Amino acid sequence: MSLEKFSFYKKLEPEAIEFLQKNLEAVKVPKDTLLFSEGDVCDSILFLTSGEVQLIQEEKQNELYRLYPGDQCIVNTASTLSQTPAIASAITQTEIEGYILDMYSVKILAKNSEPYLSYLFEIYTLNVTGLANLNFSALHDLDSKIVGLIRSTSDKSIKNDITALATSFNVAKESVERILKSLQNDNIIAIDDETIRLV
Repeated sequence: MSLEKFSFYKKLEPEAIEFLQKNLEAVKVPKDTLLFSEGDVCDSILFLTSGEVQLIQEEKQNELYRLYPGDQCIVNTASTLSQTPAIASAITQTEIEGYILDMYSVKILAKNSEPYLSYLFEIYTLNVTGLANLNFSALHDLDSKIVGLIRSTSDKSIKNDITALATSFNVAKESVERILKSLQNDNIIAIDDETIRLV
């Protein structure tokens, strides 16, 4: 098992690691494979360890974001845990490798492992509704997109994770850092070590 790329892994309790070792299923999937379609109800979560996956809304051909090793897909996670239709389709852009954890095991892990439950709350700060309503594929109006994403969360704040934001918006980390600095200078947002929030 190789989940070291996931931020929660090193914080897991020994019992949680043992649980994952027993329940994770290793997978290898070819390029250009449809993992799930928009409207499907997912029954498991993918932990991606190698490769790249594109999340796209098929009707509008609108890319929401791309999934890279160490990321847990918000669309996949939300559909699995809530048993509601996925808001986008997932297509492999390269051959991928990773692990699958079924819905029941995910719920058991979240119930019994505080570090993993905290991780789930963190990724949900990139709100599913916000993802659905924003076009992440272009750099244009990145400042308003970031503000819109923060505004879409219940407490008007998101985790201070430049890498996650850059991945979600499909832009360079430097672009996100530049925009955040500008918004902070304009007193639109406040930034500390943990969060980015609206002023």
